Amino acid sequence: MTANLDKIMKPKSIAVIGASTKDHTIGSDIMKRLEEYKFKGKIYPVNPKGGIIQGLQAYPTVLDVPGDVDLAIIVVNAKFVLNTIDQCHEKGITGLCIITAGFKETGKEGAELEKQLLDKVHEYGMRCVGPNCLGVVNTNPEVSMDGCFAESLPERGHIGFVSQSGALGGGILNILKDLNLGFAQFISIGNQADVNAETALEYWENEDDVEQILLYMESIQDPQNFRKLATRISKKKPILALKAGRSAAGASAASSHTGSLAGADKAANALLHQSGIIREYSLKNLFSTAKVFANCPIPKGDRVAVITNSGGPGIMATDAICEYGMQMAKISDATKEKLRSFLPSAASVKNPIDMIASAPIEHYKQTLETVIADDNVDMIICIYLPFLGLKDIDVAQALMEIKAEHPEKPVVGVFMTKSEFFNKLSDMKVNIPFFMYAEEAAEGLARLNQQRLWIERPEGKIPQYKVDKSKAAKIIASALKDNREQLTTRESIDVLDAYGIRVCKSGFATTEDQAVSIADSIGYPVVMKMTSKTTSHKTDVGGVRVNIQSADQLRAEYKDLISKLKEKGLLDGLEGVIIQEMVKGNREMVCGVAADPQYGHMMMFGLGGVFIEVMKDVTFRIAPLTDVDADEMIKSVKAYKLLQGARGTTPAQIDQIKETMLRLSQLVADFDFISELDINPLLISEKTGEGIAVDGRIKVKADVAKKFFEKNCADDCNCATACSCNI
Repeated sequence: MTANLDKIMKPKSIAVIGASTKDHTIGSDIMKRLEEYKFKGKIYPVNPKGGIIQGLQAYPTVLDVPGDVDLAIIVVNAKFVLNTIDQCHEKGITGLCIITAGFKETGKEGAELEKQLLDKVHEYGMRCVGPNCLGVVNTNPEVSMDGCFAESLPERGHIGFVSQSGALGGGILNILKDLNLGFAQFISIGNQADVNAETALEYWENEDDVEQILLYMESIQDPQNFRKLATRISKKKPILALKAGRSAAGASAASSHTGSLAGADKAANALLHQSGIIREYSLKNLFSTAKVFANCPIPKGDRVAVITNSGGPGIMATDAICEYGMQMAKISDATKEKLRSFLPSAASVKNPIDMIASAPIEHYKQTLETVIADDNVDMIICIYLPFLGLKDIDVAQALMEIKAEHPEKPVVGVFMTKSEFFNKLSDMKVNIPFFMYAEEAAEGLARLNQQRLWIERPEGKIPQYKVDKSKAAKIIASALKDNREQLTTRESIDVLDAYGIRVCKSGFATTEDQAVSIADSIGYPVVMKMTSKTTSHKTDVGGVRVNIQSADQLRAEYKDLISKLKEKGLLDGLEGVIIQEMVKGNREMVCGVAADPQYGHMMMFGLGGVFIEVMKDVTFRIAPLTDVDADEMIKSVKAYKLLQGARGTTPAQIDQIKETMLRLSQLVADFDFISELDINPLLISEKTGEGIAVDGRIKVKADVAKKFFEKNCADDCNCATACSCNI
């Protein structure tokens, strides 16, 4: 299907249906842009009145057009669009770009009209951009199509840009020259009834003219397919995204820690990260990064050299480089010796290399040439401050000449000079990205390094562990039989145990004597936890008693618990108590899952315990997790240093914790109706370094779960007791 976009993006003929002679109308502007940009194919204006439009013969309907038509750009009133599509089909047109608004963005009636539109597109085997969009652009000289109504003509470049907002896309097209950037192709997807960001990604995957892809998105229609495509394509070319809607409320009503800390934007961020997409949070940063990728190769490493004519900015650049996790390159002795041969004695040949304020253009050229040749250097920042009458534009041109001769390494310019300098650059063909401040340059190089690391990152595998799925199913079915969505603590821990997750040695008791018997067999000290069908947050009601050292103390704690619950009217839901081994450890982590309605299950890992929602040292990924995802999650939180064994503590078993995350991922893949899950705390044993699930909470979506069991169980099966389905 993607090949059909050729009819839209590389048409040999275009019919503008709704072309007009009336100035400042979309039908008029589209015709003017096609003519002014010198579209290489044939243009057929279509207007019921016929006549001459933009010097071309107009036709009453598209059926009257004498030649074949690849692309129909439709700008008629919304109520005529469906009939127009019928005529396009009759004419044999398979590419549509529907500029017309008045569809699902207007409400229920518009949404129904758009559904009918899409039904026709599918029935006729067409591809459609829009409706409610700005149009499409292809700057390739063999095509030269400006099929949109932005005020300025597009600038030639090698960026593929998708914009969900037409107005925003038009504004960007208008400022490309000032940004010193150009597009290869531009698609305004509008309501994305058919063609969306995923379609564009797949189309541009093997398009040589598109060297990097930029996305402006307000929504992701199919997160799983998007992840699959983007993960593959981002290995071949950079994908930068500005995802709007960060402030939208997420899972604020969730009862679990994971759910309350999650949210739509965290889910989007996790998806983009796992897909290898570089996310930016402003248009300024989006195009700053695009400028770097447009002019720099992917580096071979993260070692940066700084060349400057002023010490202060050199130090600031050094700070920024280190803060972004890159290294200051160790300049070789041979390079230092060569630098000393022409730089004044007051200059510093260490990194940052300070040529001092009197540095002439020749020193800039010689220093850059020398540093580029150093095998210890992967990337270079050149800083210029105006001194002694040296002209900024002359220095920039000298640097660009050197870069043209040595394109193999990224070079970024920092010119702390007047804004007129950057205005002059917009009229020049540049091969180096220039910034005003060192921090911007360092960030740009960090993005290049991020892409390098992504390309080098192993694909990762989704392991399948041997688990007792049937046992877990019986436990969940039993809760459903009681009309409960919330599993008890005992049930939750038993489900985790069925999936091979290390839980505390424990037993369930309904009487004081049973509790003592279990504790005696486990060995003191122990922990006692209530388990209730009606109360999920045990600590809020005093339902967790720790460090119980003897049978006498256990009996006293048991009596006190029952008394307190009776006072609060909470005895009715009480199942009993769980007696657990008391794991000694001060490091409390958290693992969790929350179901996002759009993105699916979100996995969480981080610093747990009672301060989880205060510290919020957690990270998220979308399930299913690969082994690489799990490893990155664990290592990305600040608390990772605690796991490594700080101040003489036993190092945590990282591989075992990683396996815990992967087993949780398998659990929610097998039972996709699990809506919330918390292991808090996942206590790190001081003795073994194991991550042990001390407590667990699982909640399910009852309606979805019941359908699961109806689908997977035999008619005579009772999963809550004796399952014969072997789920």
